[in-house]
Amino acid sequence: MRINGSVALVTGANRGLGERFVQALLERGASKVYAAARNPDTITTPGVVPIALDVTDPAAVRAAADVARDVTLLINNAGSSTRAGLPDGDLDDFRLEMETHYFGTLAMSRAFAPVLARNGGGAVLNVLSVLSWIALPSSAAYSAAKSAAWALTNALRLQLAEQKTLVTALHVGYMETDMAAHVDGPKSDPAAVARAALDGVEAGRYEVLADAISTRVRAALSGDLTALYPQLTETR
Repeated sequence: MRINGSVALVTGANRGLGERFVQALLERGASKVYAAARNPDTITTPGVVPIALDVTDPAAVRAAADVARDVTLLINNAGSSTRAGLPDGDLDDFRLEMETHYFGTLAMSRAFAPVLARNGGGAVLNVLSVLSWIALPSSAAYSAAKSAAWALTNALRLQLAEQKTLVTALHVGYMETDMAAHVDGPKSDPAAVARAALDGVEAGRYEVLADAISTRVRAALSGDLTALYPQLTETR
């Protein structure tokens, strides 16, 4: 699909990658951008339509779909990172990660699939992670939720193909955002990630691997588990 002239809705649009998506959409000529956040007053990008939305609230999701009836591109970007790990992470944190990344994406996709169908098909872009494919014990809740969202994305892609809706998965490692502020190491520029993801949507791609680590891990999925988890060799 073409971004120019599209009508997009971005969840989690008040900061980080979501804000960069909003800016990139405007730069590419989107005719309207709904910028969604739990508190719409935190949306500062000019030229957008702020919309109140908590993706974990079914009523708020339904209300957003009733308002944004002209959407042709849905970007499921809203996220959380509790950094809950095993074995003693708070179960409420695990539930929050699943509610946000899995059930939130599911609710948004269900609510907006009929909207997209009425408007010609359009596209859904789900922001996933390299942690969809590899688990870190210190971020077990996040990894599990992103892995579930990956499975959901694959099923959604097949389900919506008949209505000619493209479903694209974005996989990326750490970015220069508040969510990864605690991380020491290489990080991607979220503006560059947003541009790459929109390039993928325009090209009709099913997956976008936005950085080197996502490319490496994706390629390693067909190999032995010790390639992804070399520490396992130490336990043999």
